[in-house]
Amino acid sequence: MATIELEPVDRIRLTILMDNVTDPLLVDQDGVARMNWPKALLGAIPRSGSQTSPERGVPDALIAEPGFSALVRICKGEGDRTLLFDTGVSPRGMVENMRRLGISPGDVEVIVLSHGHWDHVTGLEGLVSALGRAALPVMIHPEFWSRRRIRFPGLEPAELPAASRPALEGMGFEIVEERRPSFLLDRSALVTGEVDRTSEFETGFRCHEARRGSRWRPDPLILDDQALVVRLRDRGLVILSGCGHAGIVNTVRYAQKLTAEPKVAAIIGGFHLSGPMFEPIIAPTVEALGALSPALLVPAHCTGWKAAHQLAAGFPEAFLQCAVGTTINI
Repeated sequence: MATIELEPVDRIRLTILMDNVTDPLLVDQDGVARMNWPKALLGAIPRSGSQTSPERGVPDALIAEPGFSALVRICKGEGDRTLLFDTGVSPRGMVENMRRLGISPGDVEVIVLSHGHWDHVTGLEGLVSALGRAALPVMIHPEFWSRRRIRFPGLEPAELPAASRPALEGMGFEIVEERRPSFLLDRSALVTGEVDRTSEFETGFRCHEARRGSRWRPDPLILDDQALVVRLRDRGLVILSGCGHAGIVNTVRYAQKLTAEPKVAAIIGGFHLSGPMFEPIIAPTVEALGALSPALLVPAHCTGWKAAHQLAAGFPEAFLQCAVGTTINI
């Protein structure tokens, strides 16, 4: 595969709009701003009326849900470009957090959806409600639309909610399907498309199935899983993952292969290491990430607390606790 010439950018400002965790006691640190209680009480976010506190009301605390969404502002020279990566699990959660953080949905130029699972997609409904009609491109893999279910041992198969193409197009979204890597925003961002699977231990989600024709078939690889890649000038790649079903190590290695950029400035998002099915690969994941030497590591969403603790121990300088409302300046 020929190397992709991804344009370097000067800065990235990334805000977590939805995650499984909210923690208003986290404090700012170098390059990282938190929406915490001191800021909230001093007026950084709106207040709502309250019968228990009628004189002053209460700050609108940010919403955490089992999903993921991030707003990415890419700065090159004097110009900024803005994209939205995933949209969370509920119609209103992401867009309500945008309101509370003072972020205008109208700033979004393009949407990248990491894969078709509903905990990354459903917030599109709230975005449309906020915008009126969303004349925005949405970047997806062709298998994004697949019907899927999970067959957990000892339980009946449970079908997952699936997005409808006519519904999204009816909302005004411009659907862009691409299996291969593709550029966004004047070649300043890259969507990986389908990720090469090269690690020995990231073998997929063995209980996952997809509807193929009239039958349910095993679908452990979830081939529509894709990531966003931005290249920071002189510092390396920033890689944003929704769930990391392709394997977070596979994803980073693939981004390096596509761009011929060995340095990794940041890995942010879901690593899908939670639960007994995936906990056995935490240790080899930590070891393999060590060889990749990320300067910043921000596991989120489906990474799970056991993996997060091991990553924090393995990367004491690089690790950052993720939480809704966190803004990372790189």
